[in-house]
This record gives sequence, structure tokens and C-alpha cells, in this order.
Amino acid sequence: MDKINLIMKAVILAGGEGTRLYPITKVTNKHLLPIYDRPVIQYAVEKMISMDIKEVLIVTNEQYLANFKRLFADEKRCTVSFVIQKEAKGIAHGLLLAKKFVGADNFLFWLGDGIAADNIASHINNFKSGAKVFIKRVDDPERFGVATVDRKHHVLEIVEKPKVPQSHYAVTGIYLYDNTVFAKMKDQPLSKRGEYEITYVNNKYIEEGTLKAVFLKKQWFDIGTFESLHKATNFIRKGVLKQSAKKK
Repeated sequence: MDKINLIMKAVILAGGEGTRLYPITKVTNKHLLPIYDRPVIQYAVEKMISMDIKEVLIVTNEQYLANFKRLFADEKRCTVSFVIQKEAKGIAHGLLLAKKFVGADNFLFWLGDGIAADNIASHINNFKSGAKVFIKRVDDPERFGVATVDRKHHVLEIVEKPKVPQSHYAVTGIYLYDNTVFAKMKDQPLSKRGEYEITYVNNKYIEEGTLKAVFLKKQWFDIGTFESLHKATNFIRKGVLKQSAKKK
């Protein structure tokens, strides 16, 4: 597998209230729900490890922090640290909390409730400046930020959860950012939903002409509904059983 530049860091967002998964998220964080044989968040961290990322920051809420720390207490392959998002003010707000951790580096930003089968290490290796957003064709784009892209993979527009989507390309919650991302958040207003939207930040890169799209080709799941939770579990189960059969 391709290795990445070791100065790269990863920020995994694992906050939010998971209201679409009530009542099970009344008793635990969405990212701690099981997907077959392990919690959702562990798949994200395992993905970072597979690409040789050595420093991972998890942004989460205080209520379940002890559970996250317990889960990764014995992890030796990378350093897992944490920062608290005290209020669910949106994805961009969670990202801003990682500013000190990121420092002067470029970094990978990953929404922790997503599971992606693609190996994106080569894209990380080639990343120098601007931003990249990983997108996937879906049947229900209205649930996501929706991207329109030109033939050279430049992102022309991202609209958050549109009633009438202009494409079927969902923003998957996987991003590569350079360090100018934090300056782009200055004076960011709250959206109508009362959140600091990551779409606002991405549109700043679009204004510069520096946001490129990468099309995911393999399976991707957003653990945001009971149906997607079920599909992801079945997908992982098949993969685990297939690997077990090969070892026999």
C-alpha cells in the first residue's frame, strides 16, 4: 500500500447528536455504535493507520469522551488524542477546534461516521496545496452536500442538502486541506440551521479555484440512517467472513 508523507496528520470529527438515529443515540455517541465487529470510529482510525498516518485527533463531545479514550487506550500504531466540542455547532466548528493540533501542516479531515473502501493514499501523497473533496454518486443526494464538477474535476459549487440537487455527487466527508483553511473560517456566519457549515469553507476554496474533486469508486457508507447502518454492517460482515475463509 502507498505510504504518505509522515508530516501529515488526520482530524476525525466524532461529535454531533445523531438525532436521526434516536433512540439508540440517546445512550451512546453515534460513532461508538457497532458495525459488525467494532465501533464505527474504529474503522476511521484503522483507515488512518493503513495509510501510515501517525497523529490522529478525534473531536468529540464530553459526555462520551471516556468511552473513546478507553477504546483507543492500547493503540500503539499511532498517537490518538482528543479535543472536546462543547456544543454541536457544525462541522466547521469542530474543525476549527483542531487548529492547534494541525499547526502549519496540511492534513486529512474525516467525518468519523463514514466508511470508505477506497485506498486514497496516492491522493494524499500528491497533495500540496488548496483542497480536495472526495465525492461519491448516490441515489439520495438531498441528504448531503452536493457537488457540481467540471471535466477537469474542479468543483464549481457545493450546496448543502438541497431540495432540488443539481447532481448526484455527494460530498462524503473526506477532505484534504492546506493550512489556509483556518483563515477561511474568519468571520464565518451561522447558517440557517444554526451551524458553522463546512460547505462555507469549501466554497471559499471554490472562489480561489483551488478545490478539486476525487471520485470514490468503491463502497462508501454514511452512518446517518438506520438503513445505511444496516447496509454498512452487511458489507463489513461479508468482507470479514471472506477474509476468514481465505485463511482456512
